Amino acid sequence: MLARVFSLTLEGIEGILCEVEVDISRSAMQKPTIVGLPDTAVKESIERVRSSILNSGFKYPEMPYLVNLAPADVKKEGPAFDLPIALGVLACMGALTSERLRQTVVVGELALDGRVRPVNGVLSMALTAANHGYKAILVPLENAAEAAVVQGLEVFAIGSLAQAVGFLSDLLPLEATAVDMDRLFERACAYDVDFADVKGQESVKRALTIAAAGGHNVMMIGPPGAGKTMLAQRMATILPDMTLPESLETTRVYSSVGLLPKGTALIGTRPVRAPHHTATGAALVGGGTHPRPGELSLSHHGILFLDEFAEFPRHVLEMIRQPLEEGTVTIARARGTLQFPARFVMLAAMNPCPCGYFGTHAKRCRCTPVQVERYLSKVSGPLLDRMDIHIEVPPVEFRKLRSTTSGTGSRELRGLVQQARRTQTKRFGDSTKTNATMTHKQVEKFCGLDEQAEGMLKQAITEFHLSARAHDKICKVARTIADLEGLERIGAEHIAEAVSYRKLDRKI
Repeated sequence: MLARVFSLTLEGIEGILCEVEVDISRSAMQKPTIVGLPDTAVKESIERVRSSILNSGFKYPEMPYLVNLAPADVKKEGPAFDLPIALGVLACMGALTSERLRQTVVVGELALDGRVRPVNGVLSMALTAANHGYKAILVPLENAAEAAVVQGLEVFAIGSLAQAVGFLSDLLPLEATAVDMDRLFERACAYDVDFADVKGQESVKRALTIAAAGGHNVMMIGPPGAGKTMLAQRMATILPDMTLPESLETTRVYSSVGLLPKGTALIGTRPVRAPHHTATGAALVGGGTHPRPGELSLSHHGILFLDEFAEFPRHVLEMIRQPLEEGTVTIARARGTLQFPARFVMLAAMNPCPCGYFGTHAKRCRCTPVQVERYLSKVSGPLLDRMDIHIEVPPVEFRKLRSTTSGTGSRELRGLVQQARRTQTKRFGDSTKTNATMTHKQVEKFCGLDEQAEGMLKQAITEFHLSARAHDKICKVARTIADLEGLERIGAEHIAEAVSYRKLDRKI
């Protein structure tokens, strides 16, 4: 007898609709077999399905059976096929007679006692099911809220194989899982940190506000303990509030790699990722035998913070250059090409020298000029060109450190940022475009300068030997500074401030 059940698998972060065909007959195979490019986890489902069926009180077939996972040219990974295979086996034996089985997509891992365990990537799977016109999906109980954020799809939470059989046989009525999207999104948007926690460093906060307003990348340079990490961790709190589409995109990435926090249906706060400087290129960019997103994609719509920037291997840092420009990561393999989203604001932090105290009065620097020059030269010029803002982070004075007065808070700064972003949305006619993503033609169109500003920019380019890319970066930052002040025309003071944020161009 032949049975068909529809399920889903992941390719990168995209869901792929699959058809699970089960054929029980003596001519099928000598033993239960799965075909259709299954990985080891899928092949091992034969034993999980057998124990789950028997321990749930159902009869297991005495004849061998063949399971075909179509399309046959797509690699099938993970344990999400356990439940659909088990239901297909039971359907072949007559335990399921409902037409609902053909109209419902099923995913879930089985425990040996028949319980249904959660799987990764359920949000992407639910979106794929809805896009293919399915009206219902069966998912593990722990994944139900995540799948329920997809509109137009009934999500039924299943806790065991017996419960799934009862529901699909019309013997056990279940209510579809429903979530209040507004309340869920509002609850998910709360941050635990605030810029008001940072004592002093108002000039650095100013630079980070400009970066947040225009989507600019930032390089912070300063001694240990100056607050670079603390500032970076709070940068996300002044970015504009996440929109629902942005939240769904970010949640899909985290769900696909199993990093969605337990009990979380939606990520509403902008992520901040801080990989260690020993991270490999594949860990940062993504990849592997079966490509999966890396830290760049996990930072999508958020912050990528690279502390001890000069300690990262140079070849690893060079891999970041293209995603910084394009906002996507492309992984090429012999079987095809995968793209992962990677549109983020990059914050980098480094010490001014190997010991960390060059140019400060906190401690005496023991590095020679050659050591300082060699240390700073670890960062390549082309990569540095892609950092719009370079800002020095000085040590915090004792009186400011002990002050009981709170600094500028995230709420106030976020208001300024959101106003500037609205100006940019009106200018470009696209809410996803920022000043940092302007092309050269757009820089010429939207960054007009008066005679005084033009002269100041020319002097800076000539004196500091800046590249053409650095020229555009200065214009973009100046455009953002003018937007924060609500001005249409870029003035000399805006150019002057933008030039002051190219400090490392004078040192490297």
